[in-house]
Amino acid sequence: MPADKIQHYGAALYDALRARKTIAPLIEQDPSLTIDDAYAINLDFLSRRVADGEKVVGKKIGVTSKAVQDMLGVHQPDFGFLTDWMHVEGDIDIDAKALIAPRAEAEIAFILKSGLNGPGITAADVLAATESIAPCFEIVDSRIDDWKIKIVDTVSDNASCGVYVIGEERLDPAGLDLPNLHVAVTKNGEPLSEGYGHAVQGDPAQAVAWLANTLGAYGVTLDAGDVILSGSLVPLAPAVKGDRFEMTLSNDAGPLGTCVANFV
Repeated sequence: MPADKIQHYGAALYDALRARKTIAPLIEQDPSLTIDDAYAINLDFLSRRVADGEKVVGKKIGVTSKAVQDMLGVHQPDFGFLTDWMHVEGDIDIDAKALIAPRAEAEIAFILKSGLNGPGITAADVLAATESIAPCFEIVDSRIDDWKIKIVDTVSDNASCGVYVIGEERLDPAGLDLPNLHVAVTKNGEPLSEGYGHAVQGDPAQAVAWLANTLGAYGVTLDAGDVILSGSLVPLAPAVKGDRFEMTLSNDAGPLGTCVANFV
């Protein structure tokens, strides 16, 4: 794809983010767009945010569940970038973060102590590079009209990422059975959903390995200190002002940690 076209779509998504508006699906604007084109647009979109003062602090995996993959017509996850502006401590101010149609996903976050540079990264390599894991909510959002997305749209739009919040607990993954970690989510005090670590590519660490290897093909690394969101363990849930989501991560021995996404 010509550079000017990549820049055109990157600028359109950046403007949509800053103006808190949506645009027509990119795949409708140009049916010839490929996934590789979409990643180039994603990187251009990111470069504009960095130029505006944001700092990359991690990466995220999306489209991990079979249901979402079937909806988008793909059979692999995608990725996006996390910036310091996207990290929320405390309540999530929908207006201040320019969220349009947010949806909450309960995830496991990996905090890396050393870098990973694919290809050839394994789940064991991921665990060796991980300082800790933590319960996390990713708040996905879309700059595409009415969430009418195909894979090219979500990839271009930074994997439909809005903001994220991480719980206080930091857990050593050594000795934890990550595929069988259980998450229970409540919304406004009522049970909403539950799931297990194996919902994410069979093992959250394997999902992070996929990310490292896929990013390697684009010349991007996972770096020491990065926060990696490994994908949703439960169906995403729409959120509006006043909603409060809480997740509890646990194993057979009992609760391990919690995270709250309180929308104001």
